[in-house]
Amino acid sequence: MNILVTGGTGFVGTNLIKKLLEDKSNNVYSYDNYHIGIEKNHLDGCTYYHQDLAEGYWQVDNKIDLIYHLAAYSRIQPSIRDPKPTIKNNFLSTLNLLDTAVDKNIPVIYSGSSSFHSGIYKSPYAWSKHSGEQLCNLYSKVKNLKAMICRFYNVYGPYQIEDGKWSTVIGIFEKQFRNNKPLTIVGTGEQRRDFTHIEDIVSGLIGMKELIMSSETLQEVPIFELGRGNNHSINEIADMFGQDYPRQYIPARKGEYDITLADLSYAKDQLNYNPVKNIEDYIYEIVNS
Repeated sequence: MNILVTGGTGFVGTNLIKKLLEDKSNNVYSYDNYHIGIEKNHLDGCTYYHQDLAEGYWQVDNKIDLIYHLAAYSRIQPSIRDPKPTIKNNFLSTLNLLDTAVDKNIPVIYSGSSSFHSGIYKSPYAWSKHSGEQLCNLYSKVKNLKAMICRFYNVYGPYQIEDGKWSTVIGIFEKQFRNNKPLTIVGTGEQRRDFTHIEDIVSGLIGMKELIMSSETLQEVPIFELGRGNNHSINEIADMFGQDYPRQYIPARKGEYDITLADLSYAKDQLNYNPVKNIEDYIYEIVNS
């Protein structure tokens, strides 16, 4: 198969490409504008293009059989501080990509966001990701686009971002722990998150590939929740690094939500999705390495 991964040098994209390349029959291509992704994440066997999808240019000459659309500006706080880049990038990149997918008859797997459940108007990021889901549904109905949607829940693991405005909470905690710095906790720390290991996310994405390629038509655009299926408070996560390990509480931030928790029933039924990685084990290895 010829597979295009947008956002292919980012956290999820890099791990997905690594898995896809294990199947030697796959030819894998990456589009990325390198605003978040980095060249350090390039993997042998993948062809990389420096491409801003918001501009709509298409560089791959070979026939593409499937697109994973993972590219996005992916954090709440940057979108609140300056909404326009997030809205422009996330909306236009999806619109342009779906136009090309329809024109070239390519199925699309679109990564939405679990922020949907906390309110699409809570941040420009949440709205922009939901707008992509709506575009998939629109193009499915009026353009016969073959598409599926997945929603990720607080992903952690190899290649996660530890620095800057795009960093993940587990990435931040890992770096702070390595450097003997206090763990910074937003608000009370009682907000709960469904933390999902990247290997479980990738297994779900591979399952979606098998399903969409084996389905002749799709009457509706299915939505798959890819999470762990349980959650922990941020304070509980900090305790896993050591109940006496120092922590620093910082003010709560606008746009954040109180709880995430994936409903795995549909993904289990349709994809045989079965997440097995636990955040407790992951942090235990960090603390005891």
